[in-house]
Amino acid sequence: MRALAHPTRLRLLTLLREHGPQTAAQLGDVVDEAPGTVSYHLGKLAAVELIEPAETRSSDKRERWWQATAALTSWEPSEQLSDPARRAASASLEKSIAQVYAARYSEYVDAMPTFPVEWVAAGTTGDRTLRLTLEELSAMKTELESLVERWVDTAARRDHDDGGPAVPVALVYQAYRRP
Repeated sequence: MRALAHPTRLRLLTLLREHGPQTAAQLGDVVDEAPGTVSYHLGKLAAVELIEPAETRSSDKRERWWQATAALTSWEPSEQLSDPARRAASASLEKSIAQVYAARYSEYVDAMPTFPVEWVAAGTTGDRTLRLTLEELSAMKTELESLVERWVDTAARRDHDDGGPAVPVALVYQAYRRP
């Protein structure tokens, strides 16, 4: 969790997941970091097995290609609460992720005027404060996860057929007891 909590590493892993195998130089162009700095961060991600070497995709055998080892990373924050070091690492990662979500949404708001009105109308954002029991919150979590999985399956099929113009869509949802 500590390795992934670094904003640059989180961004590099996201890029490898979204765009497939890349080199440190390619990633450096996107994150605006020197290839040596990117290589250092890639090494840290590889050390915790979040990424691995990928097959070389060019004739230059000196290039080192990297790929993500999984489509997502998950952990259960509740399982980290009893260990202060793990709790701190989990909190650090959660906060880094929240910053990424906030930055992405801000980019969307800035870009909104450039999108076709239909795409803006199809999106949604909102929030509610609900009064729920522990059991109801747990049931809502299960329903949300099931709904997301259904759409993950739809998106995966889209990767293999020509079902019309599809673009990357960000989905972020949160449900938690308010402090």
